[in-house]
Amino acid sequence: MYTKIINLINDLKLSTKLFVSFGCVVFIPVLIVGVFLTSELRQIVLNNALEQTSANVDRVKKRAGELLNIHYEISYRLSSDRRLEAAANYPYESVYDVVQAYWKYPDFRDYIRLYKEVSSVRLYIDNPTILDNWEFLQPDPSIKEENWYKTALASNGLISWNYIEDSRYQQYYLSLIRKIDFVNERTFGVLVINVNSDMLNSILNQELFETMIVDENNNIVASNRTDRLGKTLDDINFKQASISNKQGTYDVTVNGKQSKMLIDDWNPGSSLNSLRIISIFTVDSIVKEANQIILVAVTVIISALLMAILLIYQLSRLITGRMLRLSKHITKVASGNLDATLVIDGKDEIGQLARQFNHMVRNISDLVVEVQESNHQKSELELRQNEIKFKMMASQINPHFLFNALETIRMKAHLKGETEIAQVVRLLGKMMRKNLEIGNGKIELQSEMETVRCYLIIQNFRYDDRLTFELNVDPDANFLRIPPLIIQPLVENSVIHGLENRIQGGIVRVDVQLEEDWVTVKVTDNGEGMSEDSIIELYKALENREDEGNHRIGLRNVHSRLQLTYGPDFGLTIISKIGLGTQVSFVIPLRSESVV
Repeated sequence: MYTKIINLINDLKLSTKLFVSFGCVVFIPVLIVGVFLTSELRQIVLNNALEQTSANVDRVKKRAGELLNIHYEISYRLSSDRRLEAAANYPYESVYDVVQAYWKYPDFRDYIRLYKEVSSVRLYIDNPTILDNWEFLQPDPSIKEENWYKTALASNGLISWNYIEDSRYQQYYLSLIRKIDFVNERTFGVLVINVNSDMLNSILNQELFETMIVDENNNIVASNRTDRLGKTLDDINFKQASISNKQGTYDVTVNGKQSKMLIDDWNPGSSLNSLRIISIFTVDSIVKEANQIILVAVTVIISALLMAILLIYQLSRLITGRMLRLSKHITKVASGNLDATLVIDGKDEIGQLARQFNHMVRNISDLVVEVQESNHQKSELELRQNEIKFKMMASQINPHFLFNALETIRMKAHLKGETEIAQVVRLLGKMMRKNLEIGNGKIELQSEMETVRCYLIIQNFRYDDRLTFELNVDPDANFLRIPPLIIQPLVENSVIHGLENRIQGGIVRVDVQLEEDWVTVKVTDNGEGMSEDSIIELYKALENREDEGNHRIGLRNVHSRLQLTYGPDFGLTIISKIGLGTQVSFVIPLRSESVV
């Protein structure tokens, strides 16, 4: 399935790929992000509105609570007022006595005068001798049948808040209702304190959203909309049954508009019943500004997408045109025309590809010459290897006879107790056999070091222990394959030219160290050393391949084979000071094949 999709994409034109990529990478993500951000923005605005509404409701509750708390405090004072108990329960004998008693008890009037939050105060009590003066009232049968009156009698002194009519003013008020027990007289009365509706409404008028205070019978007792006053929730066009909802947030439809409604239950003064604060706002009024922002954003996004489509169209034409030119020139080169040159302006990938194409065409011609030179170097290397082998074979007479003779000498010396001579003869035979077995291929470094060891032991015997040597080889480099006879000639050069004329003991040290991508070989002696001029002449001799004499032939042969095998950057490095000795070194790259 994955392969089919890749093949289908590869078969599409470049312009089609650009448009498909634009749709997948830009258009569809922008559409998804736009829809998501739009819904999130609307939700954030609504959440902020709900948070603000909740804060507004808390503020209304706090301020209205402070207002209603005054009525609660007044009712508490009156419930323990002995003067009120005496005035309300005294058996009056004449109207004059009643009037005199009322004038001596002005507390109801004083509360109304001192607290503008209080609209009126009245007390209902069964006392046939009192006169109704709108402060002390005799409850008639109709009053006794009212639910608020019955509730007050059954509440044992707990307050309740009800929206009831004051017959004096023919107007409904939110009223505190409380039963007062007169313990000494063993009677009771019902206290009613009306709340100033104007002050209660003024608290709600400060709110931006529609806010109402509703009693337990769904009567709207206060509102910041005057057309709501005196109505019930049933009179408002709610399609949802929100009038029965408890505390929380609800989706409602008011006058055909989608709205949010927040309901908060409220028990001011630990009352028997509760009031509800309801705040309503229409969704359209809240998201209106957000909708305008969204509309502007959608317009900008659509315009940007259209401009992007036009830009992609022009860009695809430009790219495909340049690619077609490149394709035509590649066809020319494929037909064998190596003189074709492509001219495409620009520093982008296509321009870079055109320059690389021209560079490739030039390299194809150069590669032919380079291959020819490489083959020539390879032939020269093989020639020099064969020359070494030929010279070594030419310098020996009947090698089998020589080996047998050396073995006979070794056995005679061993039988006569000359173990040191026998050991040297054995090493000499081993060394000569290894040299004769050398071919054109590479050998392991440990095999080369074995030849070096044999040579140094023989020279140590020759110089009567005036020569000492050290072989320090990294074990990880033992199996590295190198050209044969590239270390032994350097050791031989150190012994012959550095230590030959030295009376005191000489030291030859061979160090082979493995370092990341290189193997470093150093041959060091403490011989006579060379001056700077001698080193310069020696370097010239190493680079002069036309010199066929015997001067430094061993060093020149090693130097030449290193360069032929690993490249012109590789060869011998010579460091020397007169009287301090000489160090000859070279490096071998850790790769499986040479440069030729």
